[in-house]
Amino acid sequence: MDLDTSVQFIKGVGPRRAEAFAEQGIRTIGDLIGYPPFRYEDRTVYRPLHSLQDNEWALTRGQVCSVGGFDSRRRGLAVLEMLVKDGTGSVVLKFFNQPYLRDHYRQGMNLVIYGQVKRDAYLHGALCFTNPECEVLEEESAAPSVHSGRVVPVYRRLGPLRSRALRQILFGAVACLPPDMTDPLPAYLRRQYRLLPRAKALSQIHFPELLATSPEGRAREMEMLNRGLSPAHKRMIFEELFQMQVGLGLVRQSRTHFLKDRNLAVGENVRQAIKRILPFHPTGAQKRVLKEIAEDLCSARPMSRLLQGDVGSGKTIVAAQAAILAAENGFQTAIMAPTEILAEQHYFNFRRLLSPLGYPIDLLKGSLPAKEKRSALERIRVGETRIAIGTHALIQEAVEFQNLALVIIDEQHRFGVIQRNVLRSKGRLPDTLVMTATPIPRSLALTFYGDLDVSVIDELPPGRRPIETRWIHEKDRGMAYEEMRRTVAGGHQVYVVYPLVEETEKSDLRAATQMAEQLQQRVFPDLSVGLLHGKMKTADKDRVMNAFAAGEVQVLVATTVIEVGVDVANATLMVIEHTERFGLAQLHQLRGRVGRGAAQSMCLLVGNTQGNPEALRRVEILCETNDGFRIAEVDLELRGPGEIAGIRQSGVPVFKYANLVRDRKALELAHTEAGRFLHKLRNTPDEDCRRIAALIRQQWRERCSIALTG
Repeated sequence: MDLDTSVQFIKGVGPRRAEAFAEQGIRTIGDLIGYPPFRYEDRTVYRPLHSLQDNEWALTRGQVCSVGGFDSRRRGLAVLEMLVKDGTGSVVLKFFNQPYLRDHYRQGMNLVIYGQVKRDAYLHGALCFTNPECEVLEEESAAPSVHSGRVVPVYRRLGPLRSRALRQILFGAVACLPPDMTDPLPAYLRRQYRLLPRAKALSQIHFPELLATSPEGRAREMEMLNRGLSPAHKRMIFEELFQMQVGLGLVRQSRTHFLKDRNLAVGENVRQAIKRILPFHPTGAQKRVLKEIAEDLCSARPMSRLLQGDVGSGKTIVAAQAAILAAENGFQTAIMAPTEILAEQHYFNFRRLLSPLGYPIDLLKGSLPAKEKRSALERIRVGETRIAIGTHALIQEAVEFQNLALVIIDEQHRFGVIQRNVLRSKGRLPDTLVMTATPIPRSLALTFYGDLDVSVIDELPPGRRPIETRWIHEKDRGMAYEEMRRTVAGGHQVYVVYPLVEETEKSDLRAATQMAEQLQQRVFPDLSVGLLHGKMKTADKDRVMNAFAAGEVQVLVATTVIEVGVDVANATLMVIEHTERFGLAQLHQLRGRVGRGAAQSMCLLVGNTQGNPEALRRVEILCETNDGFRIAEVDLELRGPGEIAGIRQSGVPVFKYANLVRDRKALELAHTEAGRFLHKLRNTPDEDCRRIAALIRQQWRERCSIALTG
């Protein structure tokens, strides 16, 4: 058998289990081998029964002396008890709700037992294993081969299959590995970094062998295994990161094979149009970024660029200038945002900014009345609309553009690869600008956005001051109310934000509503208090936001719908309630709703972090810095790459071995070596080089929905 053989033919699988594996995306032996353990247990040393200690995990063995069972007073709870002895002592085994075991275990059987032993109050303090793993031995001295007497891999449940069943199946799969299996790493890299052969690395990851003879040495080896730092793990981590970096490089190279059928130019008409709409003198960073984007738009090859900028750095004005370049050359721009409120904010901002130029701008969203939607679709189809702004509604089949040249995707980490590609397909190789106000750590940028050119706005507009951030215990909420009153008395406005968590959505909405009423009636009866949340009708949301922007509402109680896109310069105080329930990036985004004018702004974090060290760390870093990139690095450490990057989106590969927090140095090395490999592929490729490139292209086609040429 080879890695492409169906899992069905592994001993212990068969057609039924093969179907269960297929539902989890595992169809071949290669797929199964690529399902690593998440931890390891040292079951190499058998403990005599007399040496067992309370509350420890132990491997032992003995002979069954008695088997008994009873039904407890709690209805439906069956208990099986066995007494096991080994000549040095005895221990009791208890199994709950497994009555079939009464026919499985018999007096005189020899067992290998692994589990946690504890003193049982119902047995007068005697030591007892509860639901341990057991293996029946044919004779007392026999050595088990898979579940004990070795370092044992522990797997996460896969569909209906639990760790023990997976271990047995993978033991058979590993035995099928050909020692001379195809290696996706260049031979020169394997030699240079002394990396294990692939077959040996995979075998050692699933069923490792400890080399040390001393207890201390074995303990160190076990620690390295469980931290994913064994030689076998390092080999697979480097392979995974190298393949990712080469794949991203191939994506970038593939774009050089395509040429746009349009010519955009920065003529005098473009320069004059941009001058007419600029509300302030742009920063040096904005000028630099706009130059990079303009050069891409005017080049023969389609742009794929990531625009990073912290909250309030002026990404929108740069995007507006890019849209002007397209419009003045007779082409259309599409701007996609993840939420209706953000799409609406972009619509109002672009209409306000570009009003001197008179471009027709349309808003497409799911809640748009049918008649208005039909009219907007027709204007977009015939090319009358120069800028179309919307949510996922933009990628619906009914949306047709006459001459789409520029695609702008905001808060792009909220969209999957496939969604982005669908929007691109609305035009003929449109230039693509993806924007994020969530700063991306270098490790994530190299990995998940490595196919994009990156522009960074690393300056705030002149006159902006750092936001002062303080933490207040929920018992001292009165201090926050005092600061709110001082802010309003000074002629400014206040946000008060409550968490909106999907699992408790109704109660959270009720809390926001109740607090808006309480603030209006009891705390600030002399002020105007508004309420905004995602369940409101669009017209009601617009009315509240317009009133807040106009200064008619002084205190706006809201949920996280204001996280992005809301821009009211007169709002200088942000109060975030139940801070412990927000993520770090979200807190930073919410804080960025203030500090958008020349006045000093403040953010008050109100909550209770007791017993929650991660929440305390989030509060500490927010009070310490306004630097979004520093905050993003801490967020990566706290939450891990899977959540912060949105890598669970459709079409984006997830690492099996690598961890972008732990393996940053390995990523840098893989990035460097991938660059050298691609240079070799372009200039002096050998057969090994071509083979590996073809393998990686195929993997990216299958797993990432990305077409590669060459």
